[in-house]
Amino acid sequence: MNENVILFDGYCGLCNRFVDFVLKQDTKRKIKFTSLQSNFGQSVLKKHFSSLKKFPDSVVLVSGENVYTHSTAALHVFRLLGMPWNLLYAFVIIPAFIRNGIYNFIAINRYKWFGKRKECRVPSKEEQERFITD
Repeated sequence: MNENVILFDGYCGLCNRFVDFVLKQDTKRKIKFTSLQSNFGQSVLKKHFSSLKKFPDSVVLVSGENVYTHSTAALHVFRLLGMPWNLLYAFVIIPAFIRNGIYNFIAINRYKWFGKRKECRVPSKEEQERFITD
């Protein structure tokens, strides 16, 4: 896979808002999307995280053969978006344990703060070409 694909929690309100943001800002259409819950998403997780008992439930970015999770995934997404968003990539200099500590605190509380959908996100007709569905 030579594409950039964001795997996201299709039930998470915050994650869906992030997807909406990226869809709007990614004017060069560099990024595709799939939910963690989709068959495609599950196959990607099994391929890249086969040794884990529990797959990541955070945003995952697959970029070619590279796989990023947590805050690193988000920073790489911003990098792909170009100016001015790529300037946020500078936060990569902050040690990952600090960035991920903040990221994980938000992730743990994401349903409480941003809500949880009853159904996984279904792309609109306009969005369908940007989503990998199965």
